[in-house]
Amino acid sequence: MTTPLANLKILDFSTLLPGPYATMMLADLGADVLKIEAPGRPELTRLLPPFDKDGISAGHGLLNRNKRSLGLNLKADRAVEIVKRLITKQGYDIIVEQSRPGVMDRLGVGYAVMKELCPHIIYCSLTGYGQDGPYRDRAGHDLNYLALSGMLAHYGRQGDTPPPMPTQVADIGGGSLHMVIGLLAAVVRRTATGEGGHVDISMHDGSLAWNSMAASSTLVGGELPAKEAMVLNGGIFYDLYQTADGGTLSVGSLEPKFWAQFCTAIERKDLIEPGIDWALANQREIKAQLREVICEKTLAEWTEIFAQFDACVEPVLTTQEALDHPHTQARNMVVDVPRADGSTQQQVGTPIKLSNYTPEYKNVGTALGAHTDDILKKIGYSETEISELKAGSVVASEG
Repeated sequence: MTTPLANLKILDFSTLLPGPYATMMLADLGADVLKIEAPGRPELTRLLPPFDKDGISAGHGLLNRNKRSLGLNLKADRAVEIVKRLITKQGYDIIVEQSRPGVMDRLGVGYAVMKELCPHIIYCSLTGYGQDGPYRDRAGHDLNYLALSGMLAHYGRQGDTPPPMPTQVADIGGGSLHMVIGLLAAVVRRTATGEGGHVDISMHDGSLAWNSMAASSTLVGGELPAKEAMVLNGGIFYDLYQTADGGTLSVGSLEPKFWAQFCTAIERKDLIEPGIDWALANQREIKAQLREVICEKTLAEWTEIFAQFDACVEPVLTTQEALDHPHTQARNMVVDVPRADGSTQQQVGTPIKLSNYTPEYKNVGTALGAHTDDILKKIGYSETEISELKAGSVVASEG
């Protein structure tokens, strides 16, 4: 079986979440991803609990699965030579990096140098604010990118400060996914023309793009989105409701046919006609009535009732309940990934399903530099030279 991305060879210099998540997705689809890590400066994801029995962080094990690790100190004199050999002798012609603009240039492995060495190279830079613009050198995190995208201003309840998102929307949605798309678009272009290029992905840009439906209302209609004032942010009955036992029910019955099913299920057919009118004043009264009705039964009772109706209504699950859900299991979204000792670590699998291809999960994230010696030998370094590189703190190998 040929893996979809078997011809991609990627040097991954990225850290933390966005870049590693993107390259994990590519590795799951068969890309050869070589993780470049700085000896003596383990990534934060290696240090975050919980840890499995061998001390591997759950987050690191996920983000670096199906990858190999080369321990390389890019600040050392001979490090650039190793990177260049990986490109010229092993054919790595895609680079992913996540440093602030200019950092890779100062280290001697920026786009201009790599393009001179390999004209068809695809060089992917993932940053907070992009390679140009007044914020290019500014530090930021997920919350900051979302704040500047305009998204948080219409997120949450009226009168309340919006809480942080429960997952890293800007990092993964704005950064990782756009990085994968940009990289693969560059690969398609290179296949057709032989031309490489620099892929510039900004997590702020990506977050703004995810806010584009609301932004369109402002750009075209002059309508400024506000909290609980739109169809999909709590402005109508499309919302979350508390049940008798403190559970939460999601009601997404937008279309008239689903709304009719919903009203039938809760035995309030009198709400069918008024509910179709999305005027906010009318909706506030309807939502007040829905809260009273839904509070009369437990989450389990409502779940059993709505199993009989096609109404776009589902219970709000905990993470454990979501992982254990029959549909999650049927879709093979929880997988057993091998560890070095032959045992396995459970992880969330790839959501990308392709015909005639079953993802192969080769390994959880390995020890820093676990493949250093093997990689250096393949690019022409002798045992003596490898010992010298280690002694000079240029490379490191563990595991």
